[in-house]
Amino acid sequence: MLVSEHPVAAARRPATGLWSLVLAGVLWGTGGPTGSLLAHETGLSPLAVAAYRLGAGGALLIASLGLTRRPLPRGRHAWIRMIVNGLLAAVFQACFFGAVSLANVSLATLLTIGAAPALVLCAEWITGRRRVGPRMLATVALAIGGLALLVGTPSGGLTATSVLAGAGLALLSAAGFATMTFIGTRPVTGLDDVAATGVSFALGAAVLAPAATMTAGVEFVPTPASLGLLLLLGTAPTAVAYALYFRGLHTTPASTAALIALLEPLVATLLATLFLGDRLGATGLVGAGLITTAIVVNTRGGRISRRERRRCRAAGGRTRRSAP
Repeated sequence: MLVSEHPVAAARRPATGLWSLVLAGVLWGTGGPTGSLLAHETGLSPLAVAAYRLGAGGALLIASLGLTRRPLPRGRHAWIRMIVNGLLAAVFQACFFGAVSLANVSLATLLTIGAAPALVLCAEWITGRRRVGPRMLATVALAIGGLALLVGTPSGGLTATSVLAGAGLALLSAAGFATMTFIGTRPVTGLDDVAATGVSFALGAAVLAPAATMTAGVEFVPTPASLGLLLLLGTAPTAVAYALYFRGLHTTPASTAALIALLEPLVATLLATLFLGDRLGATGLVGAGLITTAIVVNTRGGRISRRERRRCRAAGGRTRRSAP
């Protein structure tokens, strides 16, 4: 049968996807300060915090499936996607914290978050999903330059071996996030975002757990403060943020989504400045401005103009064939 779909509603879906990605980036920004507070409160190692984060986020989403009486996904393709996402999440988290331990936070953040948009853009260009013009290249360069100014460059005291090893792990972390972003633009039939994120993160936590037990500071002592921080970390910047991110990928190019992810270090830096006593100098402010500019320029194409809405109303609707 033929089902009429209003063109304005259809045109608004990309804009809704963009806002889902923006909200995901903002929520991710709360993860760094919350994770730091959790580590300070419990003495957990960074890798253990990552494992508990994925485990808590996955458990919350799977619990929500039970409360709403929605069954777990079925089908080979759905489970392949969830397993792949779980492994990629584990690689992304483990390699990032490994890079932090070998080098420092600024180098790990710069290479991981900065390289991801470039890797996704290369993948889109190679597969023919997107034409890469001068404007897009300039936007990516602007965003990476702003990130370098925001997080700073590596300080002295690092050996060449630690820098190279840390850079290699950071790039591997970026590749994991970029791959997860790239394949996320092709949804699997019957696999909703909540189920996909919940099961994937539960699997990712199971993969990270053995590595976390090999580090000092893995035992979690439950107290009202630690439980509250873990619940907060597992909810906003993990369960909700990643579910929104995967939803936004359905209607937004992967490279656009990867650039919007730069909101994470921007928001985290602002929160650390406001609540944790960090100082943001003139260089950091310039970097924050460059990142904001790049994100705005990058997402302008997702907005619907008044002319487009008038044209959609004049079109009177379009049809699509649905299953009988």
